[in-house]
Amino acid sequence: MAAKEREAQGGAAHTRTRRRLSTDERREQLLTVGARLFAQNPYDDVWIEQVAEIAGVSRGLLYHYYPTKRDFFTAVIERESRRMLRLTAAAPGVPVLEQLGTGLDTFLDYVATHAEGFRAFHRAEAAGDPTVRRVYKEGLAAQERQILAALAADPQTAGATQDLPTLRLAVRGWLAFLVAVCLEWLEEPGLAREEVRDLCARALLGAITV
Repeated sequence: MAAKEREAQGGAAHTRTRRRLSTDERREQLLTVGARLFAQNPYDDVWIEQVAEIAGVSRGLLYHYYPTKRDFFTAVIERESRRMLRLTAAAPGVPVLEQLGTGLDTFLDYVATHAEGFRAFHRAEAAGDPTVRRVYKEGLAAQERQILAALAADPQTAGATQDLPTLRLAVRGWLAFLVAVCLEWLEEPGLAREEVRDLCARALLGAITV
């Protein structure tokens, strides 16, 4: 009897100490689960009910946060876009060419640490939903603008911005190259991170050389 009482008391204590997730924490949990599913499967093959089951929440709660799969995948994409922009923002006052290696190291660390989110973000390009694809393209455009702004603010590279259409095309092409290299690196990490970094750095320098 005493053992049963202790077990019951222990269970009650566990219930009392179990912390309820805040709204932001719950959203983050759901988006993390979603990123994993979208990274592993095409958009049409993911069911939002799967997310609720894996996260251990009711479908009603998930639909309260994200009424449709489009809303949910859009939230996954936007989270990854904000994260990439934050991690790769240029340091004010530091020449772009000096911080290129450090910036790429930070980006590659993000790719390795958040591989599922990175894959899910770029899977959006193949999604049939036009809203999802629009949000994805907006995320890429934000990265492009951030790079162009950093180049324009640096006296060493500001000359390249005089031919803005050409530079914009070069940066856009480099971003596509960077994504392709990183996705391949995740699948077959044969190159060391330093080699991937140097490869991408040389490609950008070649693209913006005037």
